[in-house]
Amino acid sequence: MAVLEIVTIPDAVLRRKARKVTAFDKEFQILVDDMVETMRAAPGVGLAAPQVGVSLRLIVVEFGSEEDEEAPKKLYIVANPEIVMASEEKVTGIEACLSVPGLVGEVERHKSIIVRGLNRQGKPIKVKAEGWLARIFQHEIDHLDGIIYTDRASRVWQPKEDEELALAD
Repeated sequence: MAVLEIVTIPDAVLRRKARKVTAFDKEFQILVDDMVETMRAAPGVGLAAPQVGVSLRLIVVEFGSEEDEEAPKKLYIVANPEIVMASEEKVTGIEACLSVPGLVGEVERHKSIIVRGLNRQGKPIKVKAEGWLARIFQHEIDHLDGIIYTDRASRVWQPKEDEELALAD
């Protein structure tokens, strides 16, 4: 496994619509492992393949419980993710991004979503997400369509040094 370089704006790969994953071969498995290692090393809670310069519809997300920070984190690996249900209720939260260093923004997102996709073996999976987990999935899936959180933000700013970031993907 290797820690990959995270590309930052204005790299063109971040603005491209990513290609569907069609092969779940050894090369794909290496990419998945490298993305997980890169996300953890950053550290972040999510990473999309375009953020490591690969225009593929692949995301990795690792997040624990909002209520219990001691609870073990769950790792999600989703190829070709699609939001198939989104709540009408939306919430505004602060987001950051590994590909947009030094900035944070307020973004309105659906409070809960259902995501369908394929796991790392190419088998269908469905994820029900709400709260921060739903926000992370929406943020990462946006990357696959060339959308950066700053495109959706109502406000973007440079955080003060003592300001803790709630989310860094």
